[in-house]
Amino acid sequence: MSTILITGGHSGLGLETSKQLASRGIDLILAGRDPARIEVVAKRLIEIYGIKAVALKMDISSLTSVRNSVAEIQDLIAKREIDDLQAIVCNAGASFMGGIKYSADGYELTFATNYLGHFLLVQLLLDYVAKNGRIVFVTSGTHDPETRDGKMVGKAGKADAVALAHLGKYNLKTISWGQRYSTSKLCMILLTYELDRRLKRSGKSISSIAFDPGSIPETGLIRSLPRQLQSFAKTSFARWITRMIGVTQGRLDFSSEALAKVVASVEFAGMSGKYLQSNEGVLQDTRSSKASYEEGSARKLWEDSSNLVGLHPSEVPASLRN
Repeated sequence: MSTILITGGHSGLGLETSKQLASRGIDLILAGRDPARIEVVAKRLIEIYGIKAVALKMDISSLTSVRNSVAEIQDLIAKREIDDLQAIVCNAGASFMGGIKYSADGYELTFATNYLGHFLLVQLLLDYVAKNGRIVFVTSGTHDPETRDGKMVGKAGKADAVALAHLGKYNLKTISWGQRYSTSKLCMILLTYELDRRLKRSGKSISSIAFDPGSIPETGLIRSLPRQLQSFAKTSFARWITRMIGVTQGRLDFSSEALAKVVASVEFAGMSGKYLQSNEGVLQDTRSSKASYEEGSARKLWEDSSNLVGLHPSEVPASLRN
């Protein structure tokens, strides 16, 4: 059977996608910070769908936690308790309103959570992804400053990994919480495309895909808003307003079903290097921002990220070594 790892697979979009995948008979590894909550979800999926579901404690913002979790996954594979990974779904993410916060490693928390931890996770597990497997990065239209999504949240800045990791330190200029979020999502798309290029050069059949679920009131950015604003954002009136001004409209039911298909359906096997967006009940193969196609920026982001996570030469995936 197939096994799929999904970060944040126990809540919001991740949870609904986990249900979709489990209904296809796919075994799951659900990774997140709260093992008690994950365990409840895992047991429920096992009871309903008869699959294997592993609850894995992982704080994606902590490099130590990611490494420890990867060691657990590698051990499960070595013992043949789970099959090689058919896919890794980099879904967990957050925005943090207010002043800058830092991860356990001292890196700006939005960047560490949304991007840097997932970069390390993919590096350490890529050689455990099966032939024709997939890496899917859940990103956001907020990365594109030319769209309404990007204009509302805050214009994405330069994808400079060192500067983004150390915002607020060493006299580096700070940026708003919205810009921190949108820029972290730009980094994810740059990573998607750079991974695709490297995989193709190495002759590997693994796909690297970016998926934008659209604006979904039940998840994402609004979790950082005051409770009253969260309630308003879920109303039909609020959705009407955002639709009228051109915000990309996702739905939890459709976007989770679409993500499950992108991760597991044969029809998406040839979509590596694509940006797929859920909008108004339609899944579109569309263009991401101009900045996301800058190959020089992507290469530098990759190199700087490798240094920030302390990637040892022996940890570079064999499938990407020259």
